[in-house]
Amino acid sequence: MIITTSAEIEGKKITKTIGLVRGSTIRARHVGRDIMASLRGLAGGEITEYTKMMAEAREEAIKRMVEDAEKQGANAIVSMRFTTSMVMQNAAEILAYGTGVVVQ
Repeated sequence: MIITTSAEIEGKKITKTIGLVRGSTIRARHVGRDIMASLRGLAGGEITEYTKMMAEAREEAIKRMVEDAEKQGANAIVSMRFTTSMVMQNAAEILAYGTGVVVQ
């Protein structure tokens, strides 16, 4: 599956537009990570526990978006984007979306 943030794929011709494809996951903060994050917050610097959690959430959202695209018959995704929204206190949704297409 080719995934790109641009509207076109260099060297490929879009022969059919499938439409919206998406995948999401909702992640909540973890007490153990919160304790470590609080300690890092005091000292300053990157909060690696949250960085890792968000990276895993993005990968899961991409995986689900690819599954949706394949179900709809796409072999590529163009104009791919991420969005994040707060679902409840301490929980956020990561949404990956784009346009499913068939390319040659």
